Amino acid sequence: MSQKFKNPTPQLIAFYAALYIGFVLGAILLILFFTKIIQIDVLSIVIVVVGVIITSYLVFSYFLRTYIYRKIKLIYKNIRSTKVSAKESSKDIDLSTNFIDDVGLEVANWAAKRTEEIESLKAMETYRRNFMGDISHELKTPIFNIQGYIHTLLEGGLYDENINKSFLIRAANNVERLNTIVQDLEEISRLESGEMALDIQPFGILNLAKEVIEDLEMMSNELNISLILKEGADQNFKVKADREKIRRVLMNLVTNSIKYGNQDGQTKIGFYDMESYILIEVADNGIGIDEQYLKRVFERFFRADKSRSRKQGGSGLGLSIVKHIIEAHEQTINLRSTYGLGSTFGFTLEKVS
Repeated sequence: MSQKFKNPTPQLIAFYAALYIGFVLGAILLILFFTKIIQIDVLSIVIVVVGVIITSYLVFSYFLRTYIYRKIKLIYKNIRSTKVSAKESSKDIDLSTNFIDDVGLEVANWAAKRTEEIESLKAMETYRRNFMGDISHELKTPIFNIQGYIHTLLEGGLYDENINKSFLIRAANNVERLNTIVQDLEEISRLESGEMALDIQPFGILNLAKEVIEDLEMMSNELNISLILKEGADQNFKVKADREKIRRVLMNLVTNSIKYGNQDGQTKIGFYDMESYILIEVADNGIGIDEQYLKRVFERFFRADKSRSRKQGGSGLGLSIVKHIIEAHEQTINLRSTYGLGSTFGFTLEKVS
């Protein structure tokens, strides 16, 4: 089909409408003429039909341009004004051109964009609501505990040597937990906003891993969990990253593996040469993570095993911080886990040749 029929101008629509009316009128007059109902000659019929066609064309063209196409033009200009500069949107649209398809495309694109924005706002609102609920839930537990310990002390427990020191220690521990949650939230906020600058320097990843193992040795000994380097991980690869931030990543990952490890279990740290990058893995033979939760483990406050997680303490933000730090280095982190068998977290860092 010709393009002019796909995207007609006001004049073309008016012309075809006038022809249709003229054709119908001419057919009626001819029938009346041949049936002798009216006394009129063929020339008069032709003159009447041509006159009606011309009149109809002028009327249709006027109304189309005035009441329909100009309103379409207004819609078109309003939509365009949200997408282009004021200078371009102020340009007049030539109604003699075929712009109906352009209007249709603009409206379709505009509707799709608005729908996308609405869905995005709905998702953000759901995230905000869930996030606020998670924060409230996380803060409520230590606050409630602190209130309970302090009220007990104020009601006479302060003078009971069997509980006063114990309750003060417990209250202090819950204050420390509150402080940890607030500090972790501040760190995530700075990472997300780009306010936290990275001090990128080359350093040996093996030495850093050994430091982390030494720092967490006491914690791992309490559960009799061995912290070891994987076989072949004794090569001191150099990477380019923020050493203190990567230290935080390894501390969080290894701490998690200890908390959710099995008695007499193992946590292994390994390094793998990926040419331009070094892959660092932290693997354990702990409780593992159910497959349905794998995509959510890096969310703020998400806990696959909520009852056990609360007993282990922590802010519930450790893995979220890990993800943000790695992404701030423009690298990736992934997780492999089988419930009941263990988990392996792996992330990459740029290799220094």
